[in-house]
Amino acid sequence: MILFGLFMEVFAQQCLDLARAILQHTLPAINEDGTITPTEGESSTASDSGRAALCLGEFYSTTQETTLGQFDLVDLAARTITAQVYTEADPEEGLGYLSAGLLSFGPSKERNAVWERLLDPTREQIDKKLLTRADYTDFRQAYNIAKAITRFSIGLSKKDETSRLIDLIVQRASEKSSEGFVDNAAEGSFPGLYDLRGLWAFVFIRQAIQMHANIHLRDRKISSLRTVSEKYLKILPDMVRPDGIGWGFGEGIGLRTQISCISLVLQAFKDNWIPPEKQQMYADLFRRLFANFFSSYIDQEHGFVSVLDSERDAGGGIGTVMANFDTARALSQWSKLSRTVNIPDAMPAPTTIKSPSGRWIFFDRSAKKEQGVFTYNNPAQNIYLHLPLTASLPGQSNSLPYPHMAGVFDAPVDKYIPVILPELTTSEGTLIPAYYGKCCSAGLTPTGGFFFKYEQPEAISAEQKLINGLGSWKVNWTFKDAKITGEFVFTPRKALDLAKFRFVLPISAPHSHFTPPGLLRLGEEGQRCQILKDDFQGVWKDPEDVSGDSSYRSPYGKIHYLQVLERDHAMPMKPGKPYSFSFSFEPSVVAG
Repeated sequence: MILFGLFMEVFAQQCLDLARAILQHTLPAINEDGTITPTEGESSTASDSGRAALCLGEFYSTTQETTLGQFDLVDLAARTITAQVYTEADPEEGLGYLSAGLLSFGPSKERNAVWERLLDPTREQIDKKLLTRADYTDFRQAYNIAKAITRFSIGLSKKDETSRLIDLIVQRASEKSSEGFVDNAAEGSFPGLYDLRGLWAFVFIRQAIQMHANIHLRDRKISSLRTVSEKYLKILPDMVRPDGIGWGFGEGIGLRTQISCISLVLQAFKDNWIPPEKQQMYADLFRRLFANFFSSYIDQEHGFVSVLDSERDAGGGIGTVMANFDTARALSQWSKLSRTVNIPDAMPAPTTIKSPSGRWIFFDRSAKKEQGVFTYNNPAQNIYLHLPLTASLPGQSNSLPYPHMAGVFDAPVDKYIPVILPELTTSEGTLIPAYYGKCCSAGLTPTGGFFFKYEQPEAISAEQKLINGLGSWKVNWTFKDAKITGEFVFTPRKALDLAKFRFVLPISAPHSHFTPPGLLRLGEEGQRCQILKDDFQGVWKDPEDVSGDSSYRSPYGKIHYLQVLERDHAMPMKPGKPYSFSFSFEPSVVAG
């Protein structure tokens, strides 16, 4: 385990040692043709070769080593780049990684070891593919920026599009979000998908622009990146738990959460974005994030990364091999950054426990919708919750507006269930009070707790389709000490036949082996759920055992049971009559 009291130089060296160990295990997965063989039973993605190329490039850029054991890193990079540039399926992500990977081996064609190994047809294909642009309004614009930086810097073009493309992603963030966060919703889908990929995009762009041939443009555009990156940086203290688990909702939580947040903090220290009075706080944040990353995902006995097994899943089609390449790349980058930054000593341990705090963070507020995340932290009760109100990727639960807290309230990866929310199935759609709100507000309750409430003037389906004229929701969450209460009121605007009502409470456990010290988890007394009011007259079903179902894995551990409150027969609903459903939790949370 890395000792944080040592100088950053030691941290940098140990990151590099770990990257070497991971690569020794992972490089055999690169085939003769540059494609990547996934672990048995897992699948590959169209961007795998490009991601491997960037890993090799980042390691070379940090160490200047062209071999690792019996492996020729330059030859492997040339092979993976060749494989990626001829991959037609979903090319943008792979080309973005390929671009940064190629540039990592040298600042120009004449001084690039990999370019020298490529055949002329491959060079022509790279030139052609890097010139191709698609107009993205989400995180994928980062790939366009990487392509532009490489094309100009390596000498394939005299025209540099980098400045315009960076200005465009910053502009689009402001246009799609009143608060300047990156909306990753696909064209034509429900807007307001604010997840970790927005933060990741600016980490990736910052990494790529560091290699730009024009040092003056590099410095100027790093300042432009700050206008968005700093927004994510400022909310991290509210998002990271004492046990080091970072951003707790949306796509990419788990390993990618830890990697992205650590990278952002290190980059912020390098670029002097953190004021002196807050440096100790962010230093402590960095240490907690890294300690959790190391304990949660590094198999210390064998020296590689574990994210996918019978108990947990990385989601998004990410397999073991690519998780290892991504981690080795990140470790190489951290090693390089750490040699150029000064991170202060950790803050002394507080003598008193901090008071509870609740905060509503807007991602977007407009006449049509309001979206954001409510955070509630109660150190005395070991409770640290994120309650997001954003759009979601199709078929997922990880952005639904329930109290997200890994080990206490979990949801399966890449699977939709109405986690701790009422779900109404009617002939006109399955309704759920999620994805957006109006009149969002938060504050103190008269009894000294915190509240977060919102309305939905128009009902929305689980498929994120607004159904005008059907009905409306009012939602009120309250937090007092360890007690969490949710109140939901649905008012139909016309006569409806309720075919089914459902409320699902998953019961999970942290990973049996990868458990960081001080990990917050559910104690023996459980979540202590009480139904306070139920106008839908649901009935608790026998607990559903899903221990053997691999689709019920979270990024942190296995979901073993589903407790389902359900009404499975029809009920007429009268227009104008409010139907209420409320519940409370008083979870027993322990550390360790």
